[in-house]
Amino acid sequence: LEVGYRTIDDVKPNGLCGSGIIDAVAEMLRAKIITQEGSFNSGMASPRIRMNEKMLEFVIAPKAEISMESDIVITQTDIREVQLAKAAIYTGASILMKHMNVEPQEIQEIFIAGAFGNYVDPQSAKTIGMFPDVPLQNVRFVGNTAGSGARMALLSTDVRALAEEVAERIEYLELGVDPDFQKEFLKATYFPHKEVERFPNVMKSLRRN
Repeated sequence: LEVGYRTIDDVKPNGLCGSGIIDAVAEMLRAKIITQEGSFNSGMASPRIRMNEKMLEFVIAPKAEISMESDIVITQTDIREVQLAKAAIYTGASILMKHMNVEPQEIQEIFIAGAFGNYVDPQSAKTIGMFPDVPLQNVRFVGNTAGSGARMALLSTDVRALAEEVAERIEYLELGVDPDFQKEFLKATYFPHKEVERFPNVMKSLRRN
């Protein structure tokens, strides 16, 4: 259960970025340090798993090898926060798929936008169940699409006309009022999902590990 990591410019680490904690949680799941419910595995013995003043935590990097006065750790609370965030993303996709009557195998492309999304490892995101279980070659990172679209609209009347046309075709769906939202959200808090049959490829990988 030793940890390997890399940093930008190979300097001493001073914390975890957002994409880094997704990688860490995915690896902890693969190594069975945490369960599919998101709890620490009580049968796992390692000096890296310890109890702080309030809860269990896993030591990513001890202070002896970093540029901080305390260890870099992932706590049970951190894992719960990841569960809530990824459940919200997956539930949104799941409800949209239900309304469009689309199955995961029918998804041709998943676009992940934004600066944060640009650095997320797609395998790690898929392992924890952030998006439907589709082949990784169907996942595309498209960067800051909001900024790019705004620049394009400022420079081109054709793009502005296209934006107006697309806006007229968009159907707004209020996820929070969907009768299945709460049920779907709770099931999606599991890694990768309470209904593991939704993630056959991820489960095969986890069982191999």
